[in-house]
Amino acid sequence: MTEWLLQQNDIVKALIRAALIVVPILTLVPGLIWWERRLLSWMQDRIGPNRVATFTFSQKFPIAGLRGKKLRIFGLLQPIADGVKLFFKEDITPASIDKMIYFIAPALALFPAFAIGATMPWGPNLAWTPVADVNIGILYMLAISSLGVYGVVLAGYASNNKYSLLGGLRASAQLISYELAMGMSLAAIVVVTGSLKMTEMVTAQQGPWLGLVAWFQNWNLFTPTGFIAGIIFLICMVAETNRAPFDLPEAENELIAGYHTEYSSMKFAVFFMGEYATMMIFSGIFAVVFLGGYNLPINVAAVTEFATVAAPLIFMVKVAAVFSIFIWLRATLPRLRYDQLMNLGWKSLLPLAVANFIIAAVYVLVSEVYSPAAGAFSWIASFVLLYILWSALKAAGSKSLNKQLGKRTVTLVNPSAGGVPEIAEPAVSPGT
Repeated sequence: MTEWLLQQNDIVKALIRAALIVVPILTLVPGLIWWERRLLSWMQDRIGPNRVATFTFSQKFPIAGLRGKKLRIFGLLQPIADGVKLFFKEDITPASIDKMIYFIAPALALFPAFAIGATMPWGPNLAWTPVADVNIGILYMLAISSLGVYGVVLAGYASNNKYSLLGGLRASAQLISYELAMGMSLAAIVVVTGSLKMTEMVTAQQGPWLGLVAWFQNWNLFTPTGFIAGIIFLICMVAETNRAPFDLPEAENELIAGYHTEYSSMKFAVFFMGEYATMMIFSGIFAVVFLGGYNLPINVAAVTEFATVAAPLIFMVKVAAVFSIFIWLRATLPRLRYDQLMNLGWKSLLPLAVANFIIAAVYVLVSEVYSPAAGAFSWIASFVLLYILWSALKAAGSKSLNKQLGKRTVTLVNPSAGGVPEIAEPAVSPGT
């Protein structure tokens, strides 16, 4: 098959490689929706979808013991039933809308998932994957992911609904806040790897762990700077996809249903598909950059040979594992307030990502000039200095806050004396 593919012209090869990204996304999205509903039900002690895909054996079935019995396949066809329902629902279009933008917005929400997947390798054979192994793979991914917010913002704007518009504007502010931290977290990996190409990032992770353990691969998530970058990237990709606890653009308790309030039928379904397709692609990017891509962590000849054969399956297992984290967060954490969302992005994630980038750059410089051992020492020294700086800033901030508000004390009730609590007045008035 590979020889046949190499004999085709460039356009045919590109179309085949593109089909190997687009078709799995479209076919796996219903399965991912089912998996989320089932996993949420297990986490929340519910049953979940279990009725659709129930079959009853007829009385003429060849096996007597199964005649009249019901076979339930865990509600696997529930997403298909939901899709059919959405397809046949009445398509309501509001009167006072910007029609061109209104109809384009759902397609813009679905487009980034397919475009980002073009540079994502899911196997070792470069004849089949990725669609385009460009030199600026990570920059391309960041650029295309930022386009996803256009569908959300334009949907809110074109709907001529103030609540939908507020949801779209929230999405734009959220994207700006978290894309900076995401870019800085990936910059640390680029510095360590020395390349922006995703294929070379996967290859770089096949080496010995920290240059010391030959039988264990050097996955970025298992290195100090890579672990911090991975956690930051994970949080940012949840925020980029507007998933809980960062689902402020869809805050039903405040904005009825957010940016897609005025959408119905298949236009709403396209938004739904775009969200899950983007989650799937971001899970793949996380697997490529931080989890060794399609490789297994053991550097043994037999394991490496198996990983080469089963690369697509291994890659999909990693994608499913990262996708499950989205579901876990949704089942666990409540929605953030908007000020909490902004504070986390600007005051926590971005400074931490910048500090991690500086530490990674120092490590690479010291390792190249002196030795890997000296680089490891610089890692430890940098993290210690970072902790001291963070502690000093935290103490200074708390001291400044106490000075502004004054010191408050509370005297507890003495049961024997039958007294009441006495609250001491602040030394400094809050208004001064």
